[in-house]
Order: sequence, then structure tokens, then C-alpha cells
Amino acid sequence: MTHHRFVLQLWRYRLTGLMLTMGVTFLVILIGTHLLQQSSVNNWKMPLKKTDGLATDSNPQQNHIGGDTRSSSAPSENDADLFYIQRIRTNSPPVVFLKTHRTGGSTVQNLLFRMGERDGATFAFPHHTYHFNYPQRYGTSLNRLMSVAESPLPPLNSILHLPLSSGFRFRAELVDKLPSGSSQYDILCSHMRLDVEQLKKVMSSNAIFITILREPVQTFESVFSYYSSSVPAFASAKKAKAETSGNKSALSVFLDSPQTFWDPKEFNNGLGKNPMSFDLGLNSRMWNSSWLADLTLLEEAFQLVMIAEHFDESLVLLGALLKLELEELAYVRLNSRSAKDITLLDEVTKVKIRTWNNLDVLLYDFFLQVFWEKAGQYGLERLRREVGLLRASTERIRQKCVAKSGVPPDQLEDLVRPSQIGSATILGHQVQRNLTKQDQGFCTRLVLHELQYHAHLYYQQYARDMGLAPTQ
Repeated sequence: MTHHRFVLQLWRYRLTGLMLTMGVTFLVILIGTHLLQQSSVNNWKMPLKKTDGLATDSNPQQNHIGGDTRSSSAPSENDADLFYIQRIRTNSPPVVFLKTHRTGGSTVQNLLFRMGERDGATFAFPHHTYHFNYPQRYGTSLNRLMSVAESPLPPLNSILHLPLSSGFRFRAELVDKLPSGSSQYDILCSHMRLDVEQLKKVMSSNAIFITILREPVQTFESVFSYYSSSVPAFASAKKAKAETSGNKSALSVFLDSPQTFWDPKEFNNGLGKNPMSFDLGLNSRMWNSSWLADLTLLEEAFQLVMIAEHFDESLVLLGALLKLELEELAYVRLNSRSAKDITLLDEVTKVKIRTWNNLDVLLYDFFLQVFWEKAGQYGLERLRREVGLLRASTERIRQKCVAKSGVPPDQLEDLVRPSQIGSATILGHQVQRNLTKQDQGFCTRLVLHELQYHAHLYYQQYARDMGLAPTQ
């Protein structure tokens, strides 16, 4: 491990060292595989209509986002430090968050949704549905999109049944128009496949770019579980497993011979190999001569690449970038799977995952080192101290807000029930009863799933429902 870190350090400064590291890494992975034989609150704004349980005056026992916005209401002394963060945000830079798949991105997005709603931010939302990877309209725009896609368009029966990033990279024309009274977009955090130059056409030049990466083995296990029905390569392996006897998981069946199931020309196979590299707009199929330059450009583009395994440390650094108080960084983990949908991995399987996702391994190792360099610049002792404070304040807020975590979807009220659009069962959180309207508004938002919160904010911003993807 020490030798690997030393080589990575050399890689960043000398092209020869980087090329050597690549060769050695591939060789070690291949040898290992052979030997083994084989994861404001203050002034919350409510939507104008009283549907979907989002009415301002709804009863606390009903499904709603609540929140008493009367100017005469005041926080109690005990609640003041938790739910009524008084601050004035002036000249706050816009934020671009690249939400990568199955890395903890939903939890970060929820934080940005809460921050933006509290501050009256203008969100850069897609024209339709929840993500930026579908044809905006037909005609010249469609032709332009097809020119940058890696494969032909899929049938547009229902975009929600597709992986959230298919072949298209982000395009500026996929962003909905600026709402009346707004001069710029403040936050863009919907799913997309990265294209930095296109993002610069939408966001102002001082925008802060952030994203999050997760250890590649755990990421791929989670991606496979969640998208085992919608990524064709995974679905084929799942079918093959069902047709054979034995105790092997569908993931193991896939990893025994991934090339048998994975067709790089299939439009929806983007997440089937190196999914984090794919989300970051890299060539995720194989190493090519542009990869070194692309890594350098990514490092220059992103002010912070968060690391899921060091989530609280990442939040402290994020708070410093966005000038947030520790209480504003409180979170609960969202989009977590049921234990029955998590595949336990032995060392043989882990080696196979690293081999198949070798570019994600390099990507993660590179930005893990960058992360700790930024942490060192911030001050490791200072970081350790503030992580402790963050955990303490977050725990207080969780105890105030959350009655129970890890709750199956059929036991949750409609508003806080996670959408079950993937293959895995997604668990949620029950909000405490007997809260004030203001506190219930905050606590509900804290546990609110992406799709419900996205739809709520879209209606709040445009006073109309979000459009569906074209069906023909």
C-alpha cells in the first residue's frame, strides 16, 4: 500500500511515473485474478397547490412538508440552534454537483436541495423528469444530441425505467428556462453525465464544482444490485443465474465472464463497466491516450471531490466551500438498500470487480489522494475537531427528527416513501410525531427522497408540474 501511494504521488507530477503505475496496476490485477481463479429552515416556501401532500396548512398527521411561515412564529429556546439558522447569504457562488450513481450522492443532493430552498435559489432543472440524459425535443436538437451519443437512441417508452445516465452527456439545451425574476442559475444537482464545457454555458464562471466517489468494489456491487433489471448486461446475467442451479449470485455469474453479457454498443450498458468514470464523462470502456489529460482536467474543474468512505470529513470541507454552519450539514443516509439486496463479497469476487472496473480503481485512487491533500491544506487536526462537532450536532438533529430508520417502503407514509424504481428495495425514515409545523417541515425535508423533493422544488420554482419524457 505504501509503495502504491508513492507511485501515485509520482504519477501526478511525472508522465513517466503515471504510465508506469498504470502498467504495474494492470499487471497486479491480472496476476491476482489468475492466482485466485476467478461494493432556512427559516422561511421555508411552500408550493402553491395542495396536492401530493405538500400543502402549507396540512395537518401534522397527514403527509405534507408542513412549515408555519408566519412571521410572528418564533422558535423555542431549545430548538433555536437546530432548526432556525439565521444567516444572510450574499454573493454565494453557484454550485454544480455531479451526482454519481450509488455513491451517497442522494444524501448530498438532499443537503443542496434544503440549502437552495431555504435561500430561494434558482435551480437548473431538466425540462422533463429528473435527469439530463434524454432528447429534449425532436428535430435539430435531437440530431445534435445523436451526434454526441455513443450509440443509437433507445425507445422512449418510460425514461424512469432506464438507468439515470445512458449515453448522452449533459447538454445546455436540456436545462429548463430561467424562471421570471431570476438572473442566473444557482444550483445544478440533477443526475447527468458530465460535460464541463456545456455546463459552463449554463452556470456562471464562478460556479463551484463538486462530486462524490466511492470505493469501486462497493460502488459496483451497489450499481449491479440497483440496476440489475435495467442495465441489459446485468439483466442478462440475472436471467442466466435464474436458468442455472447452484448458489452463485447473479453478480458472480456476471463476473465469471462479463464480456459474455456486456455489449458496449448497447445504449443502456453505460453503468455496466466503470460506472463512476462513465458518470464523469470519461471513456469508461477502456484505457486510451486521452485518459491522463482528462484526469488533469477533472482535477482542475472540481473544487472538491468528496469521498464516501470519509463522508463527514467531506461534509466539513464542503461546508467550508459553501460557507455553511455545521447544523446546516446535518443529514440522514438516503437511498439505502434492504440487507437482502446486498451481496456479501469474498476476496475472489472483489478482485474480479476491480479487474472489470480497473479505470474506476485508478480514478478513485487518484482523487482519494487529492482529497487528503485538500484535507491537509485545511488542517488535519482542525478537520478532526470539526468532524466531531458535526457528528454531535447531526446526532441531536436526528434524534429530534427521526423516529425510526431503515423502514421498509410499505410502512412509510406516501410523502416520505422512497420511490422503488430500481431492482433493490430502498428503505426510508419515519419522522417523529408531535413536532411543531416548522420543525416538521424541516424534519420531513431531511428525510425526503430525491424524486419527491425534486418535484416539490420544480413546482415551487415554475408553478407547474414537471413534464414527463416524450413517449414517441
